[in-house]
Amino acid sequence: KPAAPPEAKFVSIEFDMVHIAAGCFEMGSPISEDDRSADERQHHVCVEPYAIGKTEVTQAQWQAAMGGNPSHFKCDGCPVENVSWIDAMAFIAKLNAASGKHFRLPTEAEWEYACRGGRPGERYCGGVQVNSVAWTDSNSGDRTHTVGQKQANGFGIYDMSGNVREWTCSGSDEDYRGGERQCANNASLYVTRGGSWYGAPRSARSADRNVHSPSDRGDLLGFRVARSLP
Repeated sequence: KPAAPPEAKFVSIEFDMVHIAAGCFEMGSPISEDDRSADERQHHVCVEPYAIGKTEVTQAQWQAAMGGNPSHFKCDGCPVENVSWIDAMAFIAKLNAASGKHFRLPTEAEWEYACRGGRPGERYCGGVQVNSVAWTDSNSGDRTHTVGQKQANGFGIYDMSGNVREWTCSGSDEDYRGGERQCANNASLYVTRGGSWYGAPRSARSADRNVHSPSDRGDLLGFRVARSLP
């Protein structure tokens, strides 16, 4: 029997996706939250139905698709890292071409809505105790860890706080004027979310924001996939 072509192998890569119903929430942080930044203005946001990865994209998934592993911390089940926004988009383009689906990065609003897991007021993605839900500089041992080892959030999603900081498809919009609700094609800076193994617990907060150039790479930068639902 002839070997399956690379495209068929790629289609077989499984992404455990969580379906998120349409809903509204208060995005950002209240002024009373410790460690908040000025770019976390709290405001009302609604999202349409979408699906998002239960975990970050792993090194095994990346390698099966791309034929290599750029990660600094080698571990099949750990999140792929040292990938830029451009790299993540190349991975997604391959996935879409092979599967016929329409995967993408989540918008910043979708990311935070999924992070909060339907539970308003949680400081981190899944609770108020950071060590229960996240790998940060306080407990990581200075490296990434296999996905899905910490407590899931209210939607059953893992590692949205900590492990690796995650790319979104939204360009930088410091004042929250609508850019957080859409994907940007040619932004000079893209928003990343979630803190990392290297960051302090405060950077793993649900509302914390950061930005990077689309070509930036680092061993604390990874991503998870999303797609729109009917």
